[in-house]
Amino acid sequence: MSTPVTLIPGDGIGPEIVANAVRVLEAAGARLDWDHQMAGMAAVEKGLGPLPDETVESILHNRLALKGPLTTPVGRGFRSINVALRKMFDLYANVRPARALIPGGRYPDVDLVVIRENTEGLYVGVEHFIGMEEDPQAAAESVMIVTRFGAKRIARFAFEYAISHGRRKVTLVHKANILKCTQGLFLEVGKQIARDYEGRVEFEDRIVDNTAMQLVVNPYQFDVIVTENMFGDILSDEASGLIGGLGLAPGANIGKDVAIFEAVHGSAPDIAGQGIANPSAVILAGCMLLEHAGQEQVAERTRAALVAALRSDSRTRDLGGAASTRDFAGRIIKELD
Repeated sequence: MSTPVTLIPGDGIGPEIVANAVRVLEAAGARLDWDHQMAGMAAVEKGLGPLPDETVESILHNRLALKGPLTTPVGRGFRSINVALRKMFDLYANVRPARALIPGGRYPDVDLVVIRENTEGLYVGVEHFIGMEEDPQAAAESVMIVTRFGAKRIARFAFEYAISHGRRKVTLVHKANILKCTQGLFLEVGKQIARDYEGRVEFEDRIVDNTAMQLVVNPYQFDVIVTENMFGDILSDEASGLIGGLGLAPGANIGKDVAIFEAVHGSAPDIAGQGIANPSAVILAGCMLLEHAGQEQVAERTRAALVAALRSDSRTRDLGGAASTRDFAGRIIKELD
């Protein structure tokens, strides 16, 4: 039987890369029943809100979604729909693998995962202006929120992920040397959870700025990184740079009842409609969705075909090739035969 999945094409290059990702997944034999919905600027331009009720209801019903990038206005307009989705469905675990797929790079064997707490930290959006001397926006204040509950469940998720995926080590990344309360609590809870996995998973903690440097000096020392919201956002983008860029970076947002899979990169409006965007990140996100839905063999087959295509002479421009989005998807489908 087919698994129902909410499909959100997104903004900018989203519709192009999502459509071609669907072509590849279906050619690989994915048993998925797509429920097409809208969000972001695409929905706003149709006279709907950035997160229509129909889209929310579809995700609630299907409990699985695959989406393209959604535009977030900078410094104005609505807040991030990605953040809103994570908070609405309590998608507390953001899983972002970084695995080298193309030979010849500086780090040919990188294979690490950043697990990011997805609902707390600075991204909760508790911020306001402070007025002084007739200036209503003389200062701005933002509050980082870390709860014991949130820290426990993301730390435990990281260790359980390590065990279920055959990983050897979890590195907890923090800034507890400066942020004694919020980051101190995150570190304290992480160490407590680590005791439950002694002898099964190696554990260490590192300060975030040192981690950022060590990632580019020697990424092979990392396996699973678990950290808070904003640090995870930054470190996962850095990790993607080690493997060829955001065009190869998928992500999963996982909660107790709902999971949403996506490309990590943005909507790239400057190249929208040109048919040159790399669909790899959405395809890899689709593989993660298939694994979550119990279709592991299809996911493995799709990923192998994608790797074969990436190692051919048919790559998109961001990876040094000249293939169009559609032609690259076609090459992946050819590798499936």
